[in-house]
Amino acid sequence: MLPAELRTERLLLRRWTEADRAPFAAMNADERVMEFYPSVLSRAESDAFVERVGATFDREGYGLWAVEIAATGEFAGYVGLWPATFPAPFTPAVEVGWRLAAAHWGNGYATEAARRSVEDGFTRLALPEIVSFTAATNLRSRRVMEHLGMTYAASEDFDHPNVPQEHALRRHVLYRLANPASQVSFSAG
Repeated sequence: MLPAELRTERLLLRRWTEADRAPFAAMNADERVMEFYPSVLSRAESDAFVERVGATFDREGYGLWAVEIAATGEFAGYVGLWPATFPAPFTPAVEVGWRLAAAHWGNGYATEAARRSVEDGFTRLALPEIVSFTAATNLRSRRVMEHLGMTYAASEDFDHPNVPQEHALRRHVLYRLANPASQVSFSAG
């Protein structure tokens, strides 16, 4: 059953509200935030994204949570699980992803919220594995993946099919994290 929210020490991960749309659209129009995406988003594109998130929660039982700073109630961005269904050797898969407003970078929020999302995916959903991927040059996101204990699958770097052919961000790296509960251990003897 889909929980109403997830909590961490400093963050509330919750379903989206109408009040989240304006700060999310501002975030998606910020070139710093969208540096590793092909382009910034218009307000209409940003709102359509929020609609897709809501539909994914309803259909899949997981999605991208709106992240709220618990102490202030401020919207900080999103973190959560998302179905990766585009054509690639590792899909279909479930990815953990994040996008935070620049004002909230450097506080460990992405790692904290992603860790909680991964935990939910492994315990409640019993996913055998969660992946994450980003443009090869996105060192900040790669550090978050490493902080989560994910393993860089260097032999599985790929050209993202949703990024234009000649775009500098087309080449992506893939990180994997296996559910510890699904690991089988064999003892000698």
